Amino acid sequence: MSTSPADSRRVLVDTSAYFALTDADDANHAAAFAIVTRLADERWRLFTTNFILAETHALLLARLDRGIALKVLQEINQSSTTIVRATRADERRALAILKQYQDKDFSYSDAVSFAIMERLRIPYSFAFDRHFAQYGFTILISN
Repeated sequence: MSTSPADSRRVLVDTSAYFALTDADDANHAAAFAIVTRLADERWRLFTTNFILAETHALLLARLDRGIALKVLQEINQSSTTIVRATRADERRALAILKQYQDKDFSYSDAVSFAIMERLRIPYSFAFDRHFAQYGFTILISN
């Protein structure tokens, strides 16, 4: 199956990107806005997972506040971002990834993201989390 240029413009948005976009005090805030602007201008297809949504909500709740956490969830749900639900097969693959890479400190949520990216052939991640690069995905950077 050939991949068209439009197919290659698929990116998984990670918790670290959502947090950087939300918290103006985050060290990656400016870079996150530059990346999200480029993604919109170039009409990339954005994906995230139900695990990332849960992780993002918990992080925003712990570090910022409940209102912000809820608002971000609502904004993601109303956006054009495709929310991918992890399948049982994704969860089994995630466990296999964790067993295979015992020298890394991948979280289960990271491993589920990797499994979903493999399944959907999403080559890029919008993340400020080194784990995506460690696993072999391309992390988008600001220009």
